[in-house]
Amino acid sequence: MKRICSILFCIHVVLILFVPAADAAADAPGVSAKSYTLLEPATGTVLAERSAHVQMPVASLTKIMTAAVVLERNVLDEPVEILPEYTGIEGSSMYLRAGETLTVGELLYGLMLASGNDAAVALAYHVAGGIPEFADLMNEKAADLGMENSSFANPHGLDAAGHFSTAYDMAILAGWAMESEQFAQIVGTRNTQAAGRSLVNHNKLLWRYEGALGVKTGFTKKAGRGLVSAAQREGTRFICVTISAPDDWDDHKALLNWGFANYRTHRVIARGDAVAMIPLISGRLEAVTLIAESDVTLLTKAGDSIQVGIEVPPFAYAPIQAGDPGGTLYVEVNGERMQEIRLLYGETTLRDEAMRLTIWEQIRRSFEMAFR
Repeated sequence: MKRICSILFCIHVVLILFVPAADAAADAPGVSAKSYTLLEPATGTVLAERSAHVQMPVASLTKIMTAAVVLERNVLDEPVEILPEYTGIEGSSMYLRAGETLTVGELLYGLMLASGNDAAVALAYHVAGGIPEFADLMNEKAADLGMENSSFANPHGLDAAGHFSTAYDMAILAGWAMESEQFAQIVGTRNTQAAGRSLVNHNKLLWRYEGALGVKTGFTKKAGRGLVSAAQREGTRFICVTISAPDDWDDHKALLNWGFANYRTHRVIARGDAVAMIPLISGRLEAVTLIAESDVTLLTKAGDSIQVGIEVPPFAYAPIQAGDPGGTLYVEVNGERMQEIRLLYGETTLRDEAMRLTIWEQIRRSFEMAFR
């Protein structure tokens, strides 16, 4: 049984120890943005930033929140009748016409690809009955996500009093939104047809950057050029946000390239994974499984040394209840313990009364099983 425990554990060690050797992470590149954040969303680690918590107008980056709120409350095939007040909104448009009917999905594509301000208004009225009511939903979601320096007054991002966010808050929002398959599919679409319209995504990184996934462009004279991007390579994902960036495309390429060159995300283990088996004494099973209580995800610099270990007893006594703690898994980076989680028993088993042993028999059997 001791060998079984070692085999299960070594599988996970082999999977994570091959970390490419490289020099320590260099300084982040210089960029044109007045404010920016480069975030690794799986761990919430900010790798580089400038004025990331300064409140600024964010123009159409707002529509990331708009789409996320809509997707939480609607299905894509719901019909939306276009009323006159949804049309003729200033700025970018998908050119809605009063009297036509589109689906929520078609409006979302018009919102996120063509950056339609008219689509934003139509969705706000459909979901909440009006702009102020929809803004309340946006602010509720911002509070839920911990976006402490954000306030939304409308669904499209046109300049308005009380409408602002930060590079960091937008990175948190985008990282969360990209976990939705529907959202990720929409913002990752280069072009599509919606209600007889040809829509082309304004996000040029989808064509120009390897691993680009989305997310949204934005511009007003007051806000300047804004861009939120998500990119992933070999299991490592970054969210990059620039606000007021004259050279935003090159800014994102430089920051993302720097991130991929210097950092790696490692999913060490997933919640519920079997990590070890230990012998069981006086039970109806010969051994019990220990499973991970939670995910362990780690961000490291290229070249870091990663070690994983478990601390478990040599055996257990029945009865055992599934979900009870039975050990610990820990992760060390460069010799320093960085994370640890509990290992839980994976099965419930009662004591086998026919196998009830004297204390001396228990000790003898324990040694036999431990050194088998």
